Amino acid sequence: MPTTTYAHFRDVPDSTWRWPSFSPAEIACRGTGAIRINTEAMDKLQSLRNHLGKPLIVRSGYRSPSHNRAVGGAPASKHMLGTAFDIAMSNHDPAAFMVAARAVGFLGFGTYPRSGFMHIDLGPARSWGEPFPARPTPFALETPPAREVLADSRTLKGSGAAGIATVGAAGIEVAQDVLAETQSAILPLLPYLDTLRWVFIALALTGIAVAIHARIDDWKRGQR
Repeated sequence: MPTTTYAHFRDVPDSTWRWPSFSPAEIACRGTGAIRINTEAMDKLQSLRNHLGKPLIVRSGYRSPSHNRAVGGAPASKHMLGTAFDIAMSNHDPAAFMVAARAVGFLGFGTYPRSGFMHIDLGPARSWGEPFPARPTPFALETPPAREVLADSRTLKGSGAAGIATVGAAGIEVAQDVLAETQSAILPLLPYLDTLRWVFIALALTGIAVAIHARIDDWKRGQR
């Protein structure tokens, strides 16, 4: 397995880095900045990223021996060879992630649900750790009901008719009072105005009935 080591990730030539979903800084030792690039491991990591179609958050890639001791890593940790990665599960389903990782050729798996990451390496084949809890299947988002266009709303039309008729009835009543007090010359018209007022009242009641019926009908059809 071809391996290249650099004292610091900034020393990696751009021309030699061929894994577009990752940067040397992500793979380098968190303690020293040094990096050991195992091309087979990196190829598989890029394949896994392509297979899953979403970012892989690398919590730990290469570890220098001193940093491995500092974080309590295993004495023969694969991280020191550049063939192991700890990947956060915050944006992955652990079960699906493990299946995909096996499919691209990773063999070693360590599960750490309390810390929220999974260790993967090139092998030998083995596994350890606690299982991740099963995640519930998310519910499909409910499609919101279609909204009525206001201009076509039967409820709005009914309410509007009721409002107009009520205003008209009130206007007629005011007109009656004014005419009764100041326009004695046209008193013969007052009975007709009284009839017109009752016509407006009837229209108002009809509009209210239409609005109520429309809301009940919309509710039954799921347009509430």
